[in-house]
Amino acid sequence: MREKLAKLINVKSIVTLVLTGVFAFLAIDGRIDIDNFVDMFQIILIFYFGTQSGKAEASASKSD
Repeated sequence: MREKLAKLINVKSIVTLVLTGVFAFLAIDGRIDIDNFVDMFQIILIFYFGTQSGKAEASASKSD
C-alpha cells in the first residue's frame, strides 16, 4: 500500500492534480470558458497518462 502511495505522490501527479483543480475552479468561477477547460484538461490527462504508459512499456522491454 505504501509503495502505491509513494508512486502516486510524485511531481507529475501533484502537478496534474493541481492543474486540474485550478482549471476546474476557474471554469466554475466563470473566469474561463468550459470549452477551454475541457481542452486543457484533455491535454493534461493525455500528457500524464502518456508518460505513465511510456514508463510501463520501457520497464516491460527491459525485463524481456
